[in-house]
Amino acid sequence: MAINSQHVTGFAVGIGISAAGFYLYKKNQAKVDQFLRDRGIQISSLLEKDPRTMSVKDLIRAKEELEDIIAEKEYEASKEKEKTSKKK
Repeated sequence: MAINSQHVTGFAVGIGISAAGFYLYKKNQAKVDQFLRDRGIQISSLLEKDPRTMSVKDLIRAKEELEDIIAEKEYEASKEKEKTSKKK
């Protein structure tokens, strides 16, 4: 079976769709990763790497990720505190 124009077209379309999917994933990576984590699928995180081997850029991203997690936990704790104080 020889390769014809339909094979080449299919290959080009597949590469294009893959590139578009990767672009959309990278653009929304945090949301997609959180969605997968919520469903029990573990995604590697910047926080799982050895900090001594990370670049400055990766360290800053990890720091921001930690700050976001801390802020979410503090917000959840304050909401729980408000709920319990309203019940009394």
